[in-house]
Amino acid sequence: MESFPIIHTNFWDAVIAVPLVVILTQLCKIFFQIPKHFISVIANIFGLIISIFFAHSGNIWAGIFMGFFYGNAAVGLYSSLKTQLQKYRNEDG
Repeated sequence: MESFPIIHTNFWDAVIAVPLVVILTQLCKIFFQIPKHFISVIANIFGLIISIFFAHSGNIWAGIFMGFFYGNAAVGLYSSLKTQLQKYRNEDG
């Protein structure tokens, strides 16, 4: 029986990969006029690319798992920051 892959992640994955996914996604929104309902897909694609080819290139399953983590964490980070900024500015009504 094959065991689950051991995924070694560290502080730098969250400090570099997640903000990088946010930045790349925002650049795509600006330059390519992507509809809002595709943003999370684009973020996950960037997360998968960074994870599979750079951060966890030695283990495909760890790369896939962490790639979705990076993409979804970036979407959550952006959403949280946007909500906090709107609340601070009292723009939400």
